Amino acid sequence: MTTTSSDLRARAAEYALLPLRLFLGITFVYAGLDKLTDAAFLSATGDGSIGQQMEAVRDSAALPGLIELSSQSPVGFGVAMALGELAVGLGALTGLLTRVAALGGALISLSLWLTISWPTTPYYYGNDLVYLMAWIPLILAGAPALSLDALLHRRRRRGSASASASAHARSGPNRPTAVPS
Repeated sequence: MTTTSSDLRARAAEYALLPLRLFLGITFVYAGLDKLTDAAFLSATGDGSIGQQMEAVRDSAALPGLIELSSQSPVGFGVAMALGELAVGLGALTGLLTRVAALGGALISLSLWLTISWPTTPYYYGNDLVYLMAWIPLILAGAPALSLDALLHRRRRRGSASASASAHARSGPNRPTAVPS
């Protein structure tokens, strides 16, 4: 079997987003687990707490209303953020509902950029903007390779092809198949 350069390009294109997906997935799973296992972070007050972090950026955030809203229940917000990061990371790693996971990751990154990273100057030193941009290709393309999404898509396609073949076989060689109106 001979592999042509166009076959190699097609294969490379299929797997092109896999490194990005793995990096973002691992990073977000790690971030979520790190938050959930850090007792200091999951506190309303004290060094390293979510409450202290919110207080530190309250006046410099682009959207101080987000800080005010989350400050009403800092521990609940911290747990929700950690669980969101975990879900997004697992979705990216497994490739299950990849576009939905990527949208969630982009929204988390956007909210962090507009609050925590906003006062960073120059802006490109803030990592949350980079994460936001990194999620966009996965929102657009999903996970075409080594993913549960791709596996489910192949199964659906195979199932609809066999159902179509069965319908054609049942209709007989000289009888037309029913055409929906």
